[in-house]
Amino acid sequence: MASIEMNLNAWPVREVRSILLTDRTTRKNIIFATDSYADKGPEYGAKNHITAQALQVLDICSRVLKNSEEQQIRTRKKAEVFTPAWMCCMMNNHADTVWFGKEDVFGHLEGTEWVPSTEPVQFPKRKKWQSYVDARRLEITCGEAPYLTSRYDMGTGEMIQIAQRIGILDRKLRIVSENAQDEVEWLKWAIRSLQAVYGYEYQGDNLLIARVNLLLTFAECLQEHLQRDATRKELREAARIISWNIWQMDGLKGTIPMGTLYEQNHQMSLFEMEHAEMDRQDDAIDSIPCRIYNWRSKKKSVEFNAFRGGKNGTMKFDFIIGNAREVFGLTTRNRINKGFPGHTPLFLCPEIRAVRHRMAA
Repeated sequence: MASIEMNLNAWPVREVRSILLTDRTTRKNIIFATDSYADKGPEYGAKNHITAQALQVLDICSRVLKNSEEQQIRTRKKAEVFTPAWMCCMMNNHADTVWFGKEDVFGHLEGTEWVPSTEPVQFPKRKKWQSYVDARRLEITCGEAPYLTSRYDMGTGEMIQIAQRIGILDRKLRIVSENAQDEVEWLKWAIRSLQAVYGYEYQGDNLLIARVNLLLTFAECLQEHLQRDATRKELREAARIISWNIWQMDGLKGTIPMGTLYEQNHQMSLFEMEHAEMDRQDDAIDSIPCRIYNWRSKKKSVEFNAFRGGKNGTMKFDFIIGNAREVFGLTTRNRINKGFPGHTPLFLCPEIRAVRHRMAA
C-alpha cells in the first residue's frame, strides 16, 4: 500500500504555507481547537494559533496515521469519524445523479470498488460543462475533506491515482481536462473549480490537512494535464481561494471555535477584565461570525450565518454533503435543514447512525 504523500514543510505546501494557515475571518492564523498537542507545550494548546514554527515541531498527520488511542479520543470528544472512499463516492454519485438526471455519469461502484468511465462525460441538453464546474458544493464538518478530494482513502491511507479519484473537486477538474482547449482555458476553469468547492471544520489540524489536500489536488492535476509544475503565482492564487473556501467554524454557531478570538480582537475595559472569568463560565463572550467569499456576482465576503438565515440572496450552494458530526445529538434532517435554505439538496452520509450508537455507548 502506498503511504500518504503529504509533507507540510516541502514544495508546494512550503511556498504558500502562510496563506494556508490564515483565518480569513480574523485575519490571524487558524487555531488548534483541539488539545491533542497540548502535551508538547503550552503554545500548542487548543486556543493557540497554528504557526509555521509549530509545523516544524509537531507531527500533524492524517487521522488514519494516528495511533488507535488518539483516534478513539477524538471520536469520543468530537465524534470524529472519517468516511472511506467508496462511501464518499456513493454520496457524490447521488448528487451527480440529481444534477445530470441520470446515474453512473463518472463511473460506477462494484461493491466497494470504483470503476471510472473511460469516455468523456456527456452533458444533457441545456446544461454546459462550465455550469457543472461552477456549481457550488459544500462539505459540512469536512475533516480532511474526503468528499471534496480523494487523494487517498481516508479509511486505509492508500493513495489513489488521479484517474480513480471520486471527490467533488476531482470530478470538476476531470471535466475541465476533458473540455478545455488550451492551457489558458484549463487554468481559468481549474481556478473556477476551486472557487466552487467549500467546506468547514472545527479542529485546526484537520482543517490544515483539508486545505493541503485541495492544494495538492490542484498541483497534481495541473502537472498531469499541462506536463509542468505549478508556478508560485498559480499556487498562491489557488491557496488564497482555498483559505477562504475551507474555513474554521463551530458549525452550530457559525462562529470561530471556542469564542476565544474575541479577546484578541477587542480592547477590554477594566470592568470587562474583572468579569471575564465569570463571562467565560456563562459562555457570554461574544464570538466572531465566520465569513465566506462569493467569487461570483460582486466578489465579496459575506457572513455565513446571514447566508444560512436566507438573508443573502446573491449566493447559494447547489448541494450540501458530508457527515453531520458537529450537529450530532441535535440533528435530524430537519435540524440540519433549519440552518440552510430549504431548496438546497442535502446528502448526509448514513455513517452518522453508527456514530450515534458509539457515542451513546
